[in-house]
Amino acid sequence: MTRALVLNCTLKPSPAASSSELLAQQVLDALASHDVSGEIVRVVDFDVKPGVEADMGAGDEWPGIREKVLAADILIVATPTWMGNMSSVAQRVLERLDAEISETDADGRPLLAGKVAVAAVVGNEDGAHAITAALYQGLGDVGFTIASQGGVYWNGEAMHTTDYNDLPDSPETVAVTTQTVARHAAHLAKLLAAQPYPAPEKD
Repeated sequence: MTRALVLNCTLKPSPAASSSELLAQQVLDALASHDVSGEIVRVVDFDVKPGVEADMGAGDEWPGIREKVLAADILIVATPTWMGNMSSVAQRVLERLDAEISETDADGRPLLAGKVAVAAVVGNEDGAHAITAALYQGLGDVGFTIASQGGVYWNGEAMHTTDYNDLPDSPETVAVTTQTVARHAAHLAKLLAAQPYPAPEKD
C-alpha cells in the first residue's frame, strides 16, 4: 500500500488542538479512499535541532522523523500562517531536509526523487499562496515531485480569532480541493513507484 506522512508544523505541542492537524487529517482521510495509509508527526513534540545535516548529534530527534520521511511515498507538510509566513517549525523542516540534496539511491537518483509532496496551510491572515510557493521550491529542490494542484489552504477573516478547527464544517471549496490534492498525490505516487525517474548515465 502507498504510504503518506504528515509533518504537522504547528507551534502548539500535543495535546493542544491544531487547525493544521485538522486539515492534514482531512487530507489523510481523502488519501485513504485511494488506498493510501498514513500518519501524522507533530514536529514540535520532538527535539529537532537547528542545522542542515541528517543528524545533528546528541539529543537530535530528527533522524527518527527522517526515517519516516524516507519510508513514505507522499509527504504532506502542514503549517499555520504566522506574520504572513510559514511557521518556524516548517522552516526548520525544510532546513533539515536540505541534507538530502546530496543523497542518492543505488542507481544515482536523488533519494527523494520518487516521492510526492503536497502542502496544507491554515491561518487567519493572508500568506497561504506565498507559503505554498516557498514549500514547493524547497521540497522540489531536495527531490520531491509536487503533485498537480498539490496545495490546500484555508484563510480566516483577517484580524479575527476564528480558527479552522472552530468551524462547524469545512467550507465546500476546501473540501473539494482536499479531494483533488489527495487524488492527484496518490495517482502521482503510484506512477513514480511503477516508473521511477531515469538514473544518470554511467561514465
